[in-house]
Amino acid sequence: MKKLIIVFAVLLSCNSSFAQLFSKEKVANLQTMDKKVLSWGYFLGFNSYDFKFEYEENLDDILVDATTGFQVGLTGDLRINNHLNLRFEPGVYFSTRTLRYNESYFDGQNFNPSDLLREVKSTYIHLPLLLKFSTNRINNFRPFIVGGVSTALNLASNEDNPSDNSGGQFRMTSNNYFYEIGFGVDLYLLYFKFTPSIRGVFAINDEVVRDIDPNSPWTGNITSMKTRGIFINFTFR
Repeated sequence: MKKLIIVFAVLLSCNSSFAQLFSKEKVANLQTMDKKVLSWGYFLGFNSYDFKFEYEENLDDILVDATTGFQVGLTGDLRINNHLNLRFEPGVYFSTRTLRYNESYFDGQNFNPSDLLREVKSTYIHLPLLLKFSTNRINNFRPFIVGGVSTALNLASNEDNPSDNSGGQFRMTSNNYFYEIGFGVDLYLLYFKFTPSIRGVFAINDEVVRDIDPNSPWTGNITSMKTRGIFINFTFR
């Protein structure tokens, strides 16, 4: 997560053209863009997904090794008034997480070193519906906050796989629900509007599909497993 924030900051600071947007005397670019009732664009970005666990018993935590994934998608923007917009941002998100189990989960059982690791690959069709609250425009930039709800279809969930963790398959629910909150800034360039933003996402539903054995060392001690993550998006309109 820290790496993503650093990338976000470096991309802004390294481009000297952005500094000109904050000068006191600046010709306003794209003066009529925000008056459009409906507009479209696309986004590219990075993500870092994690899990939040709740447990039945007080054993060692399941550790999550998160990697930086990426996403791509479209954005539709409906103007409600001068400061409020409704946004729909369908996209495809790719992520990999590795779960690390402590040996205490296999107390009294025979296990291999590979049993302590489970790689969880996810491919989400992510469908957020967001409200964007913007400040007044200052020269060629305009800060905003954004929040809303979303649903996601995990194409790599393994939910219907008859093999569970005893066969090396960690299973998750296919349909998931989230709430989201974040902030960003609209930068009005000469020919298009560029919008970097950062957003946190938090799952509402339990996502783990439990093993057939209720005493499974992989899922038996999990009360709930919910995704949480951070998105950094770069939108072009």
